[in-house]
Amino acid sequence: MSLQQPVQVSDAPSAIGPYSQAQFVDLGDRRMLWSAGQVGLDPSTMELVPGGVEAQTERALLNLTAVLAGAGLTLANVVKTSVFLVDMADFQAMNGIYARYFQGVPPARTTIAALGLPKNARVEIEVVAIGPRG
Repeated sequence: MSLQQPVQVSDAPSAIGPYSQAQFVDLGDRRMLWSAGQVGLDPSTMELVPGGVEAQTERALLNLTAVLAGAGLTLANVVKTSVFLVDMADFQAMNGIYARYFQGVPPARTTIAALGLPKNARVEIEVVAIGPRG
């Protein structure tokens, strides 16, 4: 039996390549999850949501919430995020939406300027989470 297990949920966009939405590893009394990056794709249409970086940030975080739920976790279990922005001028807009999802003590975060993202998205977010064994 493998300690590594994929996470696949229908409430988040299906993978658009050879990858899992997330993988988690059983660490005994805890488990750790690494997500694939999520962009602002509507899972029902597989198209980017309209409305620019704010709407795409919101949708990406909703997608991540669904992936985490599929593993029995929530955003409160997130210890690290990586945010990729096509344009750092979008940082304030992304940050405003992001702050609504990570209240209290936020996770560690890295924000990186990316030359391009899948489907011409403006933002992509990935998470690392840890939680109790499910």
